[in-house]
Amino acid sequence: MTDALKTGFFWHEKCFWHGAGNYAFLLPVGGLVEPTSTGFLPEAPETKRRMKNLIEVTGLLAELDSQSPDRLASIDELALIHPKSYLDDFKALSDDKGGILGLRTPFGPGGFEIASLSTGLVIDALFSVLDGRHKNAYALSRPPGHHCLPDYPNGFCLFNNIAVAVQVARKAGKAERVVIVDWDVHHGNGTEHIFYDDPNVLTISIHQERNYPIDSGDAGDTGGQNAPLSNLNIPLIPGGGSTAYQYAFKRLVMPKLCAFNPDIVVVACGFDASGVDPLSRMLLGAADFALLTKMLMDFTNGKLVMAHEGGYSETHVPFCGHAVLQTMSGAAITADDPLGARIIGQQPDPRFNQLQDKILKEIAYLHHLS
Repeated sequence: MTDALKTGFFWHEKCFWHGAGNYAFLLPVGGLVEPTSTGFLPEAPETKRRMKNLIEVTGLLAELDSQSPDRLASIDELALIHPKSYLDDFKALSDDKGGILGLRTPFGPGGFEIASLSTGLVIDALFSVLDGRHKNAYALSRPPGHHCLPDYPNGFCLFNNIAVAVQVARKAGKAERVVIVDWDVHHGNGTEHIFYDDPNVLTISIHQERNYPIDSGDAGDTGGQNAPLSNLNIPLIPGGGSTAYQYAFKRLVMPKLCAFNPDIVVVACGFDASGVDPLSRMLLGAADFALLTKMLMDFTNGKLVMAHEGGYSETHVPFCGHAVLQTMSGAAITADDPLGARIIGQQPDPRFNQLQDKILKEIAYLHHLS
């Protein structure tokens, strides 16, 4: 297999060095909040580092075209989404001692450059597929991006990595019609906001309802005045598992993709819908993420870009990521999900599925898919 036909895997050690201050889970340490042994927010480096370690130990990394470019997103590229005032404020704090902007987005000294590197990985991954250097690509980006609005970082996200990459590609004439499929368990509010009135970008978010942000992600938010039905929100009831996700993909996501006919599909690839994630109550295993990947690859003939978002179980994220990369690359190397059997055993009963089915049918009606 030549490199041109391989799956590109874009990562950089410096992205694991992004610091988020002294936190005890979601709370800053101080007052009556005692430090933990890790002192990290849930968005910590170990989930991503362990994923990279696992694919190396199993031998899957050798089947990929591994890239670690020292390529930061430029100010001009970031400014396609983020205003100068935000970039200046972020840079000033980063050059000093670090700080916090928006909601739950702390960073240490040099955080601006690390966030720019994370965005650069997604840009490079997207261009590598659009230019035909890889059949598909995965960016192990950190910090994540899908919650970040143009001037308001939140949910651990400092730049909207995917949005910047998409606009850079569009400006370069590499793509015109783009679909962003967000299966992170939290609503992709930043990406939705940025493209809400853009008829050439279809944004799809499948998420646990009222998780984060609690006031966004409604099924009735279907696009702006100039882009009706260009935004598909699929809020799922907490406790949903394989059945809910497969139905949502087959009944809503795939028909929407077919109707839109995109030049490229980009996935906001969070693994926090895992059955053991501390920030959600969904029930997916590694095999489910592999299946969703295969469904998208069948539609795109393998041409796909993944950008890593959330996922906060240090033990389970590596197996979910391995399953996705194995599917993307077509490799025979496996890493059996050690939690899969337990998660499958927790799937909801038929009464739950009937309620979820009713909600999904209502969403299909909103988007003229019924």
